[in-house]
Amino acid sequence: MHTLILGDTMNKKNWKTYVGWIVFTEAVGVASALLTKDAMEHYRNEVIRPPLSPPAILFPIVWVILYALMGWGAALVSLNTRGKDRSISIGLYLAQILFNFFWSLIFFNREDYLFALIWIVILLALIIAMTVYFSRVSKTAAYLQIPYILWVAFATYLTAGVLALNG
Repeated sequence: MHTLILGDTMNKKNWKTYVGWIVFTEAVGVASALLTKDAMEHYRNEVIRPPLSPPAILFPIVWVILYALMGWGAALVSLNTRGKDRSISIGLYLAQILFNFFWSLIFFNREDYLFALIWIVILLALIIAMTVYFSRVSKTAAYLQIPYILWVAFATYLTAGVLALNG
């Protein structure tokens, strides 16, 4: 049970790696939120949202948890020594976090809902590819990405809905 929850490489020696990856990932989320803060207010007040749209307070709560899980998974992978799959996993992680960051700017700041939909579909594909590669290095790291995949799939529905209702 300990291995499934904490991963194979969790020990006192590696805690800085976990903290580093989690802080890095959370910082990306904070930067994105700060850059889109004013535009999010417009979204909440002016944009027609599709059915099942959650209340605004839910988004920051969910994202803090997801970013922590993402960072935890990246730490597990980075601490592993399985060469090529590890390198590809980290590359996919960095690519998807970059796409994650820019999606908010495209959707909220530019209000380019069609481009945001295309972008989030690519993001979802990157997350799935990352999770597949994570599973080759650490099953735990891959399992930690399942909530992220589900949330971004839901966000894809919301993006498509906003495009359909406001396009």
